[in-house]
Amino acid sequence: MVDADVLFAAAASSSEQGASLLVLRLAELTLLDAVASTQVIVEAERNLTQKLTASLPTFRLLVARCLRVTPDPAVDARSLYRGCAEPEDLPILVAAVQANCQWLVTFNVRHFQPGVSAIQVVRPSDLILRVRHLLNSLT
Repeated sequence: MVDADVLFAAAASSSEQGASLLVLRLAELTLLDAVASTQVIVEAERNLTQKLTASLPTFRLLVARCLRVTPDPAVDARSLYRGCAEPEDLPILVAAVQANCQWLVTFNVRHFQPGVSAIQVVRPSDLILRVRHLLNSLT
């Protein structure tokens, strides 16, 4: 699961080497299955509209080419995980659980604490390091 801050950073990136953009490029290459909930897409687009309108075309292209968009979880599903994340971020965590995600990629790791045991909450750069390690172990 990719959080809105990662999408924002990827769309606004002035470099092709930024970790957020690299995560999405790995998904574009089908090395990762990048998932985002509807809430994440709406939040990232709203923030880009308010702060960096020129990045909207890049954002829309990244969403179309790199992400699998999932619906937001129902309220009753969220109540099962109450206290596992900050209230405004809980729907994102629950969407990650429902989509069977192994990782939730965000810059706001502390917002998803204590989390759930099935999902590792990591920063984009940490995910890139993990993928690099996994690829290196293949040789």
